[in-house]
Amino acid sequence: MAIQKRIDIRAGLTVDIVLKQDQRSGKLTRGIVKDILTSSPTHPHGIKVRLQDGQVGRVKAIVAYTGEL
Repeated sequence: MAIQKRIDIRAGLTVDIVLKQDQRSGKLTRGIVKDILTSSPTHPHGIKVRLQDGQVGRVKAIVAYTGEL
C-alpha cells in the first residue's frame, strides 16, 4: 500500500520505496528519506522521495523513524 499523503513523510524516516525501473516487478528498496520530491499534498501512486544514497522512488511503506522530532 503506497503512502499517499505528503504530511506522513519527513526527512529521517526509514522507508521502503519502489524505484522507477522496479515498478513492473514491485521490488522494494529500503533507505532513509533525505528529500520529499512530491510537491502536492497527496499522490495516488505514493509520495516521491530521494533517499540519503541518492535513489529516487515512491514510498510504499514507512519502516521506522530515525531522526529528531
